[in-house]
Amino acid sequence: MPNQIALGEIAPGCAKVDPILVADNVTRQFGGLTAVDVAHVEIPRGQITALIGPNGAGKTTFFNLLTGFDKPNTGTWIFDGKNLAGVASYKVARMGMVRTFQLTKALSLLTVMENMRLGYQNQTGENPLAAMFRWIWRKQENQVTDIATELLTRFKLVDKSEDFAASLSGGQRKLLEMARALMTKPTLVMLDEPMAGVNPALTQSLLDHIKGLKAEGMTVLFVEHDMHMVRHISDWVIVMAEGKIVAEGPPTEVMKNPAVIDAYLGAHHDSDLGATSTKKDNA
Repeated sequence: MPNQIALGEIAPGCAKVDPILVADNVTRQFGGLTAVDVAHVEIPRGQITALIGPNGAGKTTFFNLLTGFDKPNTGTWIFDGKNLAGVASYKVARMGMVRTFQLTKALSLLTVMENMRLGYQNQTGENPLAAMFRWIWRKQENQVTDIATELLTRFKLVDKSEDFAASLSGGQRKLLEMARALMTKPTLVMLDEPMAGVNPALTQSLLDHIKGLKAEGMTVLFVEHDMHMVRHISDWVIVMAEGKIVAEGPPTEVMKNPAVIDAYLGAHHDSDLGATSTKKDNA
């Protein structure tokens, strides 16, 4: 697998065979603290890449920068040939790069189906003039509902279609957020701690759905602390510590990397990181 992903020597910031996302000199400071300082990183197309690191490594901040939810101090990034630096988050989503959040963003006072419909782009009924004439947008709305129903069936939420999102469990909200993201027909799906707060009964279901995204031709980049999950589903792992990329490579190799063990456990630890439990964080 690594020979199919990386070009040349595997090292932090190494070139990929077919990167879908390339970021250069991305920095973000908060006062005197540098939260993100990524010199160069490439995300391989069509693969599942895990972004891991200890508490405060800058993972979620990096996510926020790439998706337009925060502005960097410096840096550029190219997504599928398009420069996204400075592009607003809603435009980023329209261009095919969508994300979920560690704390789910379902609209609690809307039903599950209404949440799903909101994820569909370029709806005729969103035009104020067209919205006045039901016959103009009704057919498209039925088509959107059919697409949403198909996704909810796949994510085993179709029986909850008319329930308010507020009534869902934490795991069900994670499923809803992932399903709603797919309403945009993305090419890159970014998941921020998809397993955080999920009931163990739903864990395998979420894992299967993430692997299903790759099977459908999408690229997945996810932040996670569960090393068993990282080993189980990721093709490539990128490690952040103190805002920098300190290692990357296939999961089995990364877990043995001294720089990674040091970042997680401190110096002078001779441990298998894959067997080590780490705390959840807000990165």
